[in-house]
Amino acid sequence: MDSQSLHPVLETAEQIARRAGNILREYYYHPRQSDHKQTNIDLVTEADRDSEAYIVKALREAFPDHHIRGEEGGGYGPAPESTPFHWYVDPLDGTTNFAHRVPHFAVSMALSDAHMHPILGVIYDPMRGECFTTIKGEGVWLDKQPIRVSDITDLGQALVVTGFPYDSWTHPENNVVNVGNFLVRTQGVRRVGSAALDLAYVAAGRYEIYWERGAKPWDVQAGILCVLEAGGKVSDYQGNQNGLAYTGQYIVATNGHLHDWAVAVLTQGDKAPRPTPR
Repeated sequence: MDSQSLHPVLETAEQIARRAGNILREYYYHPRQSDHKQTNIDLVTEADRDSEAYIVKALREAFPDHHIRGEEGGGYGPAPESTPFHWYVDPLDGTTNFAHRVPHFAVSMALSDAHMHPILGVIYDPMRGECFTTIKGEGVWLDKQPIRVSDITDLGQALVVTGFPYDSWTHPENNVVNVGNFLVRTQGVRRVGSAALDLAYVAAGRYEIYWERGAKPWDVQAGILCVLEAGGKVSDYQGNQNGLAYTGQYIVATNGHLHDWAVAVLTQGDKAPRPTPR
């Protein structure tokens, strides 16, 4: 697809994301139950399932030759090896927030190539009504207005955000040490519970750095393109642009100016340079 033909695809995806967001908003105001997936802190709700069912049905009707990878149900449509177009769908990114009535979650959808490089993306926050959209090579927009990463170049002035893996009770890489190392080098560390919105906020200049271990492709594919199209940079913890970042397994996204700083903190730990106090 060329960029011209991607615009109607993005418009369709945005409409689908907004309607899925309406499903989530309706569930949010009613009693609900959540189930555990693989761990005590990995939750799924009826809203997740209904949102994904709607998105998958709508995408299959609009793009029957595209493969769809949903968080809750796996693969849909043609076999992945038979098509260059792959959707990564998170019907409710921030399920734990949702289950606890914290109004910070999103619908995230990305169309990517067969090598997991995103082509376009939509991240919709139904509680704030904010919609982030992006097309490779054309930019990123918040409610149709172009956005850019921040111009902060001093780590000591940065606001950074992260997430914790679902195996944080048992895995030694539970991110606690990294949080401490960023805490003493930045203006603040946040953990708000939606990787898709974390990345969108880096693209919008609200945060300077996002990092996480253990995210999934449907969490990060749309947000990665938002950051790149906003002028930022995305890599793994070692600074490499490879599958570890694009799958979300080890991802760090920044405004670009602070990328080397972020990689240094993640690789050198307490030995990483510190900003000069003021």
